[in-house]
Amino acid sequence: MRWPTFDELVKLVSLPEGYRVGRFDLAHVLSLTASIKIWHPDISVGANSCYLREDFYLSRVCLDGESEKDILVVSIKFNDELVGMWSAEREVDSLALYGRLIILAPEHRGAKVSVMVMAGFEHVGRAMGAAFVYGMVTLKHPFLQQAAERAGYRLLGFMPGYDREVVAPGVVKRVYQAVYAKLLVPEDEVLRPNPKNLTPRAKALFELLFSN
Repeated sequence: MRWPTFDELVKLVSLPEGYRVGRFDLAHVLSLTASIKIWHPDISVGANSCYLREDFYLSRVCLDGESEKDILVVSIKFNDELVGMWSAEREVDSLALYGRLIILAPEHRGAKVSVMVMAGFEHVGRAMGAAFVYGMVTLKHPFLQQAAERAGYRLLGFMPGYDREVVAPGVVKRVYQAVYAKLLVPEDEVLRPNPKNLTPRAKALFELLFSN
């Protein structure tokens, strides 16, 4: 799966009026990490704390026109001001795309940017030939859950204790996260499990999630 070029990204990810997708290169790393610390200070621990480290961008993120690394970072701008970021990771062997992170400056939350980024995430996945897109969403507030649901993603369940968050000053705990996903290929290309192979609990949950 090839990452889209910047010009292709602009066409695939539509944002509300005044907002746009911005280029993200090596020269932007320090300004982005400084902004993330202000927008989302709780990110200092846990799976996404890597977005505060320069070495993470240098070793794992596509920068300066690279396309062979597995993680993409896109800046979000409002009238040329950096107001957010979005990041995804490709899983080439399974033809899947993982939405790792969306962060917006507090004053820009509620502008439907997250909903449109998630819709654009689907467009990017289809353009790359992905069969499946997914992400894990915080339960600290409902906003990203609402964004995922409005963008047509299915809630698959919860990951108990998957990640760590700052839950109070000086207090870090493992937390639950919701798993949302969308299938990008026709249902007839997916083999449904034989009910005989499922335990009663697995069968009940499968029917609850995929009966329609």
